[in-house]
Amino acid sequence: MKTLGIAGWSNSGKTTLISNLVPLLVRQGISVSTIKHAHHHFDIDQPGKDSYEHRRAGAQEVLVSSRNRWALVHENITTKELSLSGLLKKLAPVDLVFIEGFKFGRHSKIEVFREKINKPLLTKDDPMICAVVSDVPLKDILIPVFDINDYKEISSFIINECELLVASRNGSAE
Repeated sequence: MKTLGIAGWSNSGKTTLISNLVPLLVRQGISVSTIKHAHHHFDIDQPGKDSYEHRRAGAQEVLVSSRNRWALVHENITTKELSLSGLLKKLAPVDLVFIEGFKFGRHSKIEVFREKINKPLLTKDDPMICAVVSDVPLKDILIPVFDINDYKEISSFIINECELLVASRNGSAE
C-alpha cells in the first residue's frame, strides 16, 4: 500500500482536504483508506449503546457489525499506543492510505498551510514533505505548492507522486 500523510497545524484544513480528495481518487478507480491520529481520548460510540456498555464493562475488543459496515474498538488497557506501522497492518489492502496527523512522522507528507493559523511552515524543517497546499502564495519553497482549493491538481500530483495506477473506464489500468 502507498501511504501519504496530510500534515499541518490544528484547524489548517487537513480533514477538508482529505474529504475532497478521496472522492476524486475513488472516481478514478483508486481504493483509499485513512488513518486519523487523535491526541486525546475519543469514543466512536455513545453511552447507552450496547457496544459502549460492553467496552465500559471491561471488554478489550468490541466488534459491531451490520449489513453496511463493521467497526472494531480495541482498548489499550495493557498495551501502549500502536505505531503508525502497527496501525497500517490493521488495514485491509488498498491503493492509498491517507494519514492525517502524525505530522512529525518519517513518511511522505503534503503540508496544509493556512496563513490565519499564524504558525510556521513545517516544510522548512521536514524533508519528508513533498508538497504544500496553501491559502496564500508562498515564496522560496523548493517543492510544489498548490492552491488549497485546487483538488483536481492536488489529486493529479498525488497520483503521480505515489505512482498510482488509474483505472480506465473499461476496467484496465492506465
